[in-house]
Amino acid sequence: MPSQFLSDWIAAGGTRRLAGCRIFVRTSVVAGKAPLLLIHGYPTASYDWHRVWARLAARYSLYAWDMLGFGLSEKPPSSAYSIAQQADICGALLDDHGVAAAHVLAHDYGDTVAQELLAREREGGIRLQSVCFLNGGLFPETHRARPIQKLLAKPVIGPLLARTMTYAKFEATMLSISGRHPPSREELQDLWVLIERDGGRQALARLINYMEQRRRNRARWVGALVESSVPRRLVCGAADPVSGAHLAERYRQLVPDPDVVVLDGVGHYPQLEDPDRVVDAYLEFRARLDRAGRSMPPG
Repeated sequence: MPSQFLSDWIAAGGTRRLAGCRIFVRTSVVAGKAPLLLIHGYPTASYDWHRVWARLAARYSLYAWDMLGFGLSEKPPSSAYSIAQQADICGALLDDHGVAAAHVLAHDYGDTVAQELLAREREGGIRLQSVCFLNGGLFPETHRARPIQKLLAKPVIGPLLARTMTYAKFEATMLSISGRHPPSREELQDLWVLIERDGGRQALARLINYMEQRRRNRARWVGALVESSVPRRLVCGAADPVSGAHLAERYRQLVPDPDVVVLDGVGHYPQLEDPDRVVDAYLEFRARLDRAGRSMPPG
């Protein structure tokens, strides 16, 4: 059963048709506040942002959604779940709200979607005002997949493993990638409710193809990250064994004038483990852009 927090989150959102897909959307839109797009990670959902929502909503108009195959959104069993399709849905969400340009805060799988948006921005397909990344596989060579992720990615074993996945295995994996203050058991149980919904366990093995997509599209996505003129910041939980301190090091090596904030003692889900430090780092980033005149009027 979902907690009251999750029930309230669901009640505050709704389902709409975007790019031909049934997608759960949660927004907090106020006229005059700059638009901020929140892109969640694998294998969870937009509920990942619930602990930073109030502070961010006090400053910005927020747009969040469960990507195709995740949470409360449609989970078609035959979908290829391409990053390009997720970016299409993202664009449809912005168009649906009349947003001409947005800031982006992304995490994990959402980082890759944000990199595709950066690539499209360079091609004139979308306008981005800034992008802030949390822990994620920005560079395929630094992504240290957990054993369960590697098994899920195998053609035959993956679907079988996904069908037998249990909450206990999910909790153990989540705790293994956390820092000093992991998500609460109630939060993890809520995330599991969202994963299981509408046959979601079966979708896990198809969604995990994002790892291969990253390798196949490295030139496009890493190139967009490195060469973009859009202001960018990485806020990285250093204790994350998947995309932690080693990710921050690689980011500094490859990204010109790297803007990196390292959160000691924080693991793979900074927005759940230490939400105040994440928001502080994000607000400081935006304040610096404002001082430099890099933030455009709300779209």
